[in-house]
Amino acid sequence: MKPILRTEKLCKTFSNEGLQQHVIKNLDLEIMEKDFTVIMGSSGSGKSTLLYALSGMDKPSMGKVFFGEEDISDYSNDKLALFRRNHCGFVFQSIYLLENMNVIDNVLTGALVAKKNPPELVAKTKELLKQVGIDEALWKKYPNQLSGGECQRVGIVRAIVNEPQILFADEPTGALNSSSGHDVLDVFTNLHKNGQSIVMVTHDLKTALRGTRVIYLRDGGIVGEHRMEDFETDDLKKRRESLQEFLNEMGW
Repeated sequence: MKPILRTEKLCKTFSNEGLQQHVIKNLDLEIMEKDFTVIMGSSGSGKSTLLYALSGMDKPSMGKVFFGEEDISDYSNDKLALFRRNHCGFVFQSIYLLENMNVIDNVLTGALVAKKNPPELVAKTKELLKQVGIDEALWKKYPNQLSGGECQRVGIVRAIVNEPQILFADEPTGALNSSSGHDVLDVFTNLHKNGQSIVMVTHDLKTALRGTRVIYLRDGGIVGEHRMEDFETDDLKKRRESLQEFLNEMGW
C-alpha cells in the first residue's frame, strides 16, 4: 500500500478572545490507501479537527496536507470544494438528508452536482441502495418515514455514489441505537473489504473494532497506534481484548 494522504508538521490553532488554542501540534501522519484508519482520543484531543484538515474541510494554520503527491494546504476555498467533490465522501453523526426529497433524490443531489450521466447514476444508486439493505420499497420514502439506521445507510450511499478515493466519517453511529449502529458498521466493513479507503473518528470501542489501524490522539498529537487485521467476527473476542489493552495503555 502507498499513502493516499499525509501530513507534514500539521498545526491547527483557533483564537478565542485573544487566546490561542493549539488543537493540532506539529503532527506527521500517513493514511495508507485501502486502509481503514480509526482516530480516537478523549474529548478535545483534536480528532474532528484532524479529520477536517485531512479532508480539505478546513485549512491548517501551519504545515502541509498532501493528497497523493499534491499539496492541498494552500488551495483556495473553491479549489478545496472541487477537491472534496472529486475525491472525498463524507458521513457524519448528523445525517443531513434533505427532508423534502425521497431516498433516490437525496442520493442523486450530490452525484448530479458532479455532472455524471443521470441514467447511469440512477441505476448505480439503486444498486448501491440494495447493497446496504435499502430495498425498493423504501426508495420513494422521505427521511421522516425512515429509521435512523436507514437514513444513515442512505447517507453512506450518497457519500460513495461518486466513487470517492477516500471516505471520511465522523462518529457515524453516534446518534443510532445499538442495532442500527451495527448495521451501519457492517456497511463500512463491506466497503473496506471492497477496497475503500476510510478514515473514521469515533469514541466508541465497538466502532473502532471495525478498523485496521487505530490512531490515538492526546493534546493534538499522536501518542500511539494499534494495527489490526481485517475485521472478522470469528476473532472478535481476541480483537476486542487486544484493542482494549491498547486503549487502556493510552489512558482511554
